[in-house]
Amino acid sequence: MMITRRTLLAAAAGATLPLAAPGVLRAQARDLRLGIITPPGHPWNNAALKVAEVLKEKTGGKLTMTVFHAGQLGNEGAMMQQLQTGALDMAFLQAAEVGNRVPNVAAILAPYVIRSTEAAAKLVRQPIAMQMLEPLPKETGTLGLGWGITSIRVVFSAKEIDGIAGLNGMKLRINTTPAFRDFYSLLGAAPTPIPTPQVYDAMANGQVDGLEADLDFSWNQRFDKVSKVLMRMDAVFMPFIALASGKAWQTLSTEDRALITAATKEALAVQVDETVTNAPKLIKDFEGTGIKIVVPPTADAAPIIAEYDKIWTPKAPILPELRKIGATLG
Repeated sequence: MMITRRTLLAAAAGATLPLAAPGVLRAQARDLRLGIITPPGHPWNNAALKVAEVLKEKTGGKLTMTVFHAGQLGNEGAMMQQLQTGALDMAFLQAAEVGNRVPNVAAILAPYVIRSTEAAAKLVRQPIAMQMLEPLPKETGTLGLGWGITSIRVVFSAKEIDGIAGLNGMKLRINTTPAFRDFYSLLGAAPTPIPTPQVYDAMANGQVDGLEADLDFSWNQRFDKVSKVLMRMDAVFMPFIALASGKAWQTLSTEDRALITAATKEALAVQVDETVTNAPKLIKDFEGTGIKIVVPPTADAAPIIAEYDKIWTPKAPILPELRKIGATLG
């Protein structure tokens, strides 16, 4: 059965593109280009390669995909521009990058919306998650095909700390997104941007006192070797969005759009499930190193949530609804 353009775009992004496009284009052989900042072997990269594998299999090689790993096409801002011009067909970009352009998307980065990796997985599968992507065609010229996740983020400290009060005055390396910056600033930390390849050395030589990152990246980089404490704040996570270029999308047949959407959703579902499965294993790995692990009381978060929402609810009106849903997810 033929899928209509309207049905497909609703499934893919919940919105139609603000550009004219032919109703049906003849299917033709094509090699798609997908950009991503993470290195080969990272769970996000594995998901991208899974999309390529499924497309090739389902189309008998008519549709293929080349994945450009580790920022080969530039940083995420550069890849967003390439999506907008149609020079890049797809990209997996962090919610931070998209949230810089669409504040409601940044609401998913607010602290304590979810409090576990399992809850993060449930949240990105709620209808509200795709609702948040509906403005993307108009605001960015892209379509959001779905969400992937990381494990919930933790803080590593080079000095002894016993709870979130220990972040006060700490030079803390963070992701530079305003959503994280405002959170850690409210905790009294001095957010310090350090390029990702330099983070380990920055901790080792005292350039920063601590850093925050997801479990997968932290284990791969072995931040435990330059830290005394791992604090499981259970506060924030950094999902990514599978984006398609609006201009490139219009050059594809209806059938190909459906195949790409289905392949992407299939790969993202696997990535999300595997991240949930791996998170407790990574905690056990860190426990085995002997690093001190601190879990602050949940009650410590209440004043920070109130102050944070004063800043962010006017910018991201979806935040209160997101919090209500997150509170039901465990």
